[in-house]
Amino acid sequence: MKKLILATAALALSAGVAIAASHSTVRMGTEGAYPPYNFINDAGEVDGFERELGDELCKRAEMTCEWVTNEWDSIIPNLVSGNYDTIIAGMSITDERDEVIDFTNAYIPPDPSAYLAMSADADLASGVIAAQTNTIQAAFVANTGATLVEFATPEETIAAVKNGEADAVLADKNYLMPIADGDGDLMLLDQEEMIGGGTAMGFRESDSDLRDAFNAAIQSMKDDGTLNAMIAKWEVGSQW
Repeated sequence: MKKLILATAALALSAGVAIAASHSTVRMGTEGAYPPYNFINDAGEVDGFERELGDELCKRAEMTCEWVTNEWDSIIPNLVSGNYDTIIAGMSITDERDEVIDFTNAYIPPDPSAYLAMSADADLASGVIAAQTNTIQAAFVANTGATLVEFATPEETIAAVKNGEADAVLADKNYLMPIADGDGDLMLLDQEEMIGGGTAMGFRESDSDLRDAFNAAIQSMKDDGTLNAMIAKWEVGSQW
């Protein structure tokens, strides 16, 4: 059965390569500010889980990656306007985003969002909660009894907690964990939220052929275990 699955994936990948033959170079749009998913290393280059994943996906689809960074709050508009060909930036699948762009199948399963605070008794129900603008966490907080304060970058949300502007920040748990481990003034709270439909690549709705080629590459990585190994290496979430 395993051989049959792998053979089917190989056929799908070959078909995807043929479909996307006109896209020999793919401009990969990312934020470069959300470790360990994506960040800028000391050499000034895009690094992290999604850099390694994107390069491997391009290799399997027989395309060349070119990496482009873009601020998070305009990352979807700049995809739609053609500044790059895909988003690979820790973006969760949501119904609202799916009305504007198309998503591949998820490459990370849905994972919890967590709260980071300076006190274990931070008021999550009616206090002030920080979140990055245009994230699933910001949308979640906006529909609770808490007061939402939004910031353009994830670093600013952490700073808001430390300087007293916010009682806590809500973000991906895997982003917050190393911050809590490295700062004795901050702690992860027990309460978690399950929001979003997993992490995926985003494409313009007109680029279904390119989306399908990357879908096939993602599936091939799931089938041969490469994706799970990469998820474990970077500690970005649960495995398939």
